[in-house]
Amino acid sequence: MPDTKNGHFYSPSKGKVEISGMIEEIASFVDEKPSEFYSLIIGTDSQSRRLNGKAEIDYVTAIVIYRQGKGARYFWKKEKRLQKPILRDKIYTETLMSLDIAQEIVPRVRKKVSPAKYDLEIHIDVGPLGPTREMIREVVGMVNGNGYVAKTKPDSWGASSVADKHT
Repeated sequence: MPDTKNGHFYSPSKGKVEISGMIEEIASFVDEKPSEFYSLIIGTDSQSRRLNGKAEIDYVTAIVIYRQGKGARYFWKKEKRLQKPILRDKIYTETLMSLDIAQEIVPRVRKKVSPAKYDLEIHIDVGPLGPTREMIREVVGMVNGNGYVAKTKPDSWGASSVADKHT
């Protein structure tokens, strides 16, 4: 398992990358086909487990640059936390982790890639059919209140598929 703490992300094609390297990879991917339109997606998912009798939660944040209909690159970062697996707390933590990453990388991405080239979305792992349906308005409000577009299930694949793959 790669070390993804301290600003490191993991890329399936590049291995461990620093945030600056990830931003360069995003810009390079966009530069390959500059006439295309992109989505920059940030989403976090979590998985609870018990380890030696203690509750532990793995949080994985994924950053995806998606060339709409024509491929993507993604990066992920895992963080372990010792905390009780309370659903509301997990969803809030996932959302806040995505927002924290967005606030850190979006200004840096904008220096390399024109905001006119991509939409930015925060994918939240909540949906209208499961136990998280009561929280949709709250977490979407958190994301929108920070100036970002929120996507929920079934459209939040950055969290529910990409990040989930690494939890």
